[in-house]
Amino acid sequence: MLNPLKIRWHQGHQTIPNVRTAAVDAKFPGLPVLNDDLLAEDAAALQNLCPTKAISIDPLRIDLGKCIFCGDCERFCKNGAIRFSNEYKLASTSRQQLIVDRRTSADTYRKSAIRVREEIKRLFGKSLKLRSVSAGGCNTCEMELNACGNVNFDMGRFGIEIVASPRHADGIVITGPISENMAQPLEDAYRATPDPKIVILAGSCAISGGIFAHSPTLKREFLQKYPVDLFVPGCPFHPLTFINGVLDFLGRK
Repeated sequence: MLNPLKIRWHQGHQTIPNVRTAAVDAKFPGLPVLNDDLLAEDAAALQNLCPTKAISIDPLRIDLGKCIFCGDCERFCKNGAIRFSNEYKLASTSRQQLIVDRRTSADTYRKSAIRVREEIKRLFGKSLKLRSVSAGGCNTCEMELNACGNVNFDMGRFGIEIVASPRHADGIVITGPISENMAQPLEDAYRATPDPKIVILAGSCAISGGIFAHSPTLKREFLQKYPVDLFVPGCPFHPLTFINGVLDFLGRK
């Protein structure tokens, strides 16, 4: 009996007190910072370097929905044309907003990335239950989604929880590129979720297909049939990215 008490005392309070201002490791690759120092002779090579074709030139832009945050482009640009900051608040309600350029700073991105809808705030502002659907993912995004509910991040304290059945959910969180085998189960989970409901795409694979985007074994028609309410980029995404994105989406201060 004494040993568990000693361990608990030694561990102290593990929960992050404020997820809004929490710091992440300086090495964490978050929002990219772009400038005009890209050399002309490097442009074509840089585009070919990106495994998901997330980089476009003239003007220099990066699509966070495709980016896997591997850092190859930053290491390639010795003059600092591309640099990844550790800004983790990357979620957006607009797919187009995920495409950033040299004018995009952390402040401008946060101000425009998420549009708060009054009906969402009214319906789900105090409690949101989500069903996770792993649609052919590699399990890294799924692990980070699980981490959102652990003792460190404790997403449940905000009334946001992952539930066991879509019938108990207010929406679904999709991870993975949506493989052929998971297309119908995903459709079933969506239809089983009561209306009104929301759809969240979490991770680069879910948003764009990621490194599997051109695989013939994907079946992503679901995203053409149903609206997506929130995009959470990352490969995998950080738990703080997901939690802050959902809190902003719900209009929570």
